[in-house]
Amino acid sequence: MSGYTRKWVGGVAVATLALGALGAAGASAAPGKPGESRYTAGASGVGDEYFPYAGNGGYDVEHYDLDITYTPPAPSPAPVEGEFEGVATIDLVATQDLDRFNLDLRGMDVEALSVDGRPAASVAPPVAGAEVDGQAFWHVQDDAARVWELTVQPRPKLKAGQHVQVVVEYGGTTTRPLDVEGALYGWVTQRDGAMVVSEPEGSMTWYPVSDHQTDKATYSFEITVPEGKVAVANGIQPRPEETADGWTTWYWDAPDQQASYLTTASVGDFDLRDAYTSASGVPIIDAVDTKLSPTRLATTNASLGRQADMIDFFESKFGPYPFVAYGSIVDNDSVGYALETQTRPVYSSQASEGTVAHEAAHQWFGNAVSPERWQDIWLNEGWATYATWMWNEERGIRTAQQSYDNWYAPARNQAYWDFQIGDPGPLGLFAGQVYNRGAATLHALRVEIGDEAFFEAARLWVERFDDSSGTADDFQAIYEEVSGQDLEAFFQTWLYDQQKPPATWTTP
Repeated sequence: MSGYTRKWVGGVAVATLALGALGAAGASAAPGKPGESRYTAGASGVGDEYFPYAGNGGYDVEHYDLDITYTPPAPSPAPVEGEFEGVATIDLVATQDLDRFNLDLRGMDVEALSVDGRPAASVAPPVAGAEVDGQAFWHVQDDAARVWELTVQPRPKLKAGQHVQVVVEYGGTTTRPLDVEGALYGWVTQRDGAMVVSEPEGSMTWYPVSDHQTDKATYSFEITVPEGKVAVANGIQPRPEETADGWTTWYWDAPDQQASYLTTASVGDFDLRDAYTSASGVPIIDAVDTKLSPTRLATTNASLGRQADMIDFFESKFGPYPFVAYGSIVDNDSVGYALETQTRPVYSSQASEGTVAHEAAHQWFGNAVSPERWQDIWLNEGWATYATWMWNEERGIRTAQQSYDNWYAPARNQAYWDFQIGDPGPLGLFAGQVYNRGAATLHALRVEIGDEAFFEAARLWVERFDDSSGTADDFQAIYEEVSGQDLEAFFQTWLYDQQKPPATWTTP
């Protein structure tokens, strides 16, 4: 994400939400004990301390097929509310013997649900200790506690390794949901459509999902909108759009492993531009809002015109582009930030060159390799910011060392240095230090171990953890492996010490 205009915490570290005290409800006693069933409930979260109920345990999603029909709001002054109907077909495999499991779904009503074609009954959430007979589902939505759980009780129960298909029919009125910091995210309803930007756990606002990046999956989309509107999602168009009776259905396919927060299905008045390619053959498909002002359109066109060159440059540093396609969605909206949605970043109002470089770099750092826990978001934003420093050097604007110096030199108050980028807290995910001190950390590391080891380790990081996720400890281990150095003191200084790092770390 490009966070320069989005979220700021005033430069001070914040504590983990009190939600952590709620915990992510885990399974019952371990199977195999005398007199106890081996079938247990999948956990209602993957264990991320920042978002205890994000994602779910007990299964792994392989594929989402999302069939969406969306009607944008009526013209002003009517409320900014859209009408949404969806059918989510979810292919998953049980990773334990399951009595029941959860999907994340916020602000939507579930109309019907089936498991392998067998309908499930809708029941009220059971009280503690109560049993529910037969195949059933229930939906708990607690905005105050930030708990949005759709529980599925399959019958027969699922065995570990069993593949099933869950079909959820759902829908409701879309609005403008807010994340934990009070910023717009998820399915953000616009007068002309919707801007869909879901970091960190906003995908649950528009489809039932295991909403955490440790459960990546492939995706396909069928998005039906009023004729004249354009719907843009991840990946490529497997076939042309179809129009009948005043409605147009757009088809998109994302065959690469993808974290849920990186999905989009933005709807609007877009100019969908024919694909062109990078030097390595990556197709680039752009969607630009037809209502951009002439000034913003000129800036956007110039910036998007460099996307192929950016891919070529980053491939030379980080290895092959990791996905089937690339491109951009530029929406004339009020969200106020950009997001690195996989293969097709979303930009608010215009796309500036620096932000386009930032989001392009995210395709390697954050998308191909995602943070296993939100605590390590600096691996996303630090890398994307540092790659922008590198791009500026490639363009002759300023060197990476000059960008580092511009960050390091100014006097800052102690509160700025108190902020730990290695553990920013859920309200600090998009603080400026995560971006800029994160980039400075990487520049210091490059100086510390030399260019050859630095870029070899960067390529190995992407290669080893592609289609998956990793932690800061994993990252450190790779850099120690490649450089042959003990980097414990280095990472302690840069990620956790609450003081300005000494200049000796970055003496060229």
